Amino acid sequence: MNLDLNGHRALVCGGSEGIGRATAVELAALGARVTVMARSEDKLKNVVRALPGDGHDHVVADFDDTASLQQLITGTLAPRGYTILINNAGGPPGGPVTAATADDFLAAFRRHLVANQLLAQGLLPPMRERNFGRIVNVVSTSVYEPIPGLGVSNTVRAAVAGWAKTLSREVASDGITVNNVLPGFTNTQRLEKLFMAKAEKTGQMPDAVAHAALEQIPAGRFAEPEETAAAIAFLASPAAAYITGVSLPVDGGRLHAI
Repeated sequence: MNLDLNGHRALVCGGSEGIGRATAVELAALGARVTVMARSEDKLKNVVRALPGDGHDHVVADFDDTASLQQLITGTLAPRGYTILINNAGGPPGGPVTAATADDFLAAFRRHLVANQLLAQGLLPPMRERNFGRIVNVVSTSVYEPIPGLGVSNTVRAAVAGWAKTLSREVASDGITVNNVLPGFTNTQRLEKLFMAKAEKTGQMPDAVAHAALEQIPAGRFAEPEETAAAIAFLASPAAAYITGVSLPVDGGRLHAI
């Protein structure tokens, strides 16, 4: 199986922690030169220092600032010749869809769908030139089954999945694949925040909320970020050249959908 990424450059969004950080480590271990991108420069510097291999760097960006992101793509990222793009950004706050405001939806679409689109557009030319490109979007299992209490997230994640499927068909003949990885409950700061928010809302203890979530998973445990990163790295590799337009759950069997 050809997992060799030597000679490739990868841009990992949300690379300062959690699944993004684990993905950066995995891609670097396979030989890619990795750029990690997020808002916290201190965290990014720590990630770069920990990556195996040479030639890695970081870029500070705020996906909530669309104009600045576009300038960064045009002036800094596009000329570098990335062949791997990992779209990954922090999810919207929880809450019922009936309580969401127009601004809540606009902010989520800007951070996820609009940012993904701008990055893909900016990075596609070198992928086409090399007849090799991998775009992997870290989304959510809500693509298949909406998650109660995550109204805005459910909505925007479904939009990203539709966007990715459309893009995958448009660029397949250029040797570029576009896929989604759908993490289940994963040991990250976001999961902790969601459990805390639910505990505060319901009056339960956080441990009780976590236990109830755990009971939904046939594997009997939460995922580690490295397990999701392994799936992302495979889809980014030469071995996955004929896989495109799919949404792959990494959820320990939690989804009921086939």
